Amino acid sequence: MKTVGIIAEYNPFHNGHAFHLAEAKAMTGADFALVVMSGNFVQRGAPAMMEKSLRAEAALLGGADVVIELPVHYASASAEYFAAGAVSLLDRLGVVDFLCFGSECGDIGVLSELADALLSEDASFKRLLKERLKKGASYPQARSDALQALSPQPGQALSLLEYPNNLLGAEYLKALKKRNSRIIPCTVARTGSAYHEKTLSGSYGSALAIRESLVRKNAFESMKEQTPPAVYRLMAQQFQKSFPIFPKDFSELLSYKLLQEQEKDLSVYFDVDRSLSDRLHKFLPAYTDFSSFCEKIKTKNLTYTRISRALIHILLNIYQTDMDAFRAEDFVYYARLLGFRETAAPLLHAIKEQALLPLITRLAEAPRRILSENGLRMFAQDVQASHIYSLVSVNKFHQEFRNEYRSRPVIL
Repeated sequence: MKTVGIIAEYNPFHNGHAFHLAEAKAMTGADFALVVMSGNFVQRGAPAMMEKSLRAEAALLGGADVVIELPVHYASASAEYFAAGAVSLLDRLGVVDFLCFGSECGDIGVLSELADALLSEDASFKRLLKERLKKGASYPQARSDALQALSPQPGQALSLLEYPNNLLGAEYLKALKKRNSRIIPCTVARTGSAYHEKTLSGSYGSALAIRESLVRKNAFESMKEQTPPAVYRLMAQQFQKSFPIFPKDFSELLSYKLLQEQEKDLSVYFDVDRSLSDRLHKFLPAYTDFSSFCEKIKTKNLTYTRISRALIHILLNIYQTDMDAFRAEDFVYYARLLGFRETAAPLLHAIKEQALLPLITRLAEAPRRILSENGLRMFAQDVQASHIYSLVSVNKFHQEFRNEYRSRPVIL
């Protein structure tokens, strides 16, 4: 039995994702595709457009066999933490033979070389990085400059780093190398629109273009050409009932949280340093909504996404000390099952037999199956994050509150 692992957000699931799943199985000869998927918050520092159980069902309809949730601490973090948390989870399940990810270059060899450069981060790299940051470069630009300066093929490093999937793929490879994991990596070249493309074209539009279409036009019909038929029917049933959710829907909740914290040092939260804390306090009187506040705070070396992540971490009470403790204990403590196909029963059985962490199917089981204090803290924060998301969804669509403790995995 062979299993290919995939790390994803599916925000939302579209034709490109279905293509990737099919190619991953074909490329590796895998019997099963196991997806580690972000929950209700995603890596760019925003709420997911659709809640996680709906996205898990879409993934199963689109070709996945098992979907497991990536804890919010990594789902809402930078590429390094996102990759490290997800790879740790895949590795410790004990059943994953391959990790297949999408990339713009489609070349595992050159991405592996980039991962080696990221992994080394020797004294020269750190010195160059610090110098560029002092000169006002953003962190992504400073890192790019440092890698180019040290790379034997600087032009190639630059071309790779221009594309987000290449960089994320290199972080996956870096995490695998750090763990000396037995998981074999492979990559599928991205097809269709570019990651940052905001305009829909053809049947392989980007997830960003789909979200932008819904923001600007509320044009759900635009998704019909972009998603597999079964996924489109599922989404049609829930449109304007449980989705779409946008960052602006969290504006009042975030405002309340920031007002509560206005006399405190916000640098206790993950991804918030003292200078950003001061800047958030300075601009708080000008707060109107989530997105425009990010725009007000943004500077040359403080990107919109970095600020958005920081605000999500403040809202969800994700502290720097927690993240340091979790990282020291190999990132994850449990695997939360979001959904599976009945035909994947042999894979679930293998996970239960071989995994180095508990597979959680019912949340009521978690307190007795998660054996560490930090693990229970991560679990509690994960549940709270989902309840905050559900609270916003209830307020927007006037549907029943989704209690995590009554949730069950999706089964197809």
